[in-house]
Amino acid sequence: MVALNHSGKLNALADPRRREIFEILAFGPQSVAQIAQKLPVTRPAVSQHLKVLMDAGLVTFRPVETRHLYRIDAAGVLAIRDYFDHMWRTALESFKQEAELAYVNSKDKNHE
Repeated sequence: MVALNHSGKLNALADPRRREIFEILAFGPQSVAQIAQKLPVTRPAVSQHLKVLMDAGLVTFRPVETRHLYRIDAAGVLAIRDYFDHMWRTALESFKQEAELAYVNSKDKNHE
């Protein structure tokens, strides 16, 4: 069973700037400076957003010389994907049951 509590990850991505940073990292590891060059925000602001994404388990880093390279944490993304896959399967099963019930009810009405 998939745990349904992914509010931390979803809340972290709810902020448009954090989502933008997350999308930049989809192209590969980046330093704070590299990310900041692509956005109209300061390096400290990028660092704050990265901290939220790291706390949510969506981003990780590795030290390289005097800087940190940030990258998407595949395990965090997989957890969100599992959550949405579970929600989608649940919704489809519910739709299937309603469609089957509607079909049975329509057949019953046709035979009255």
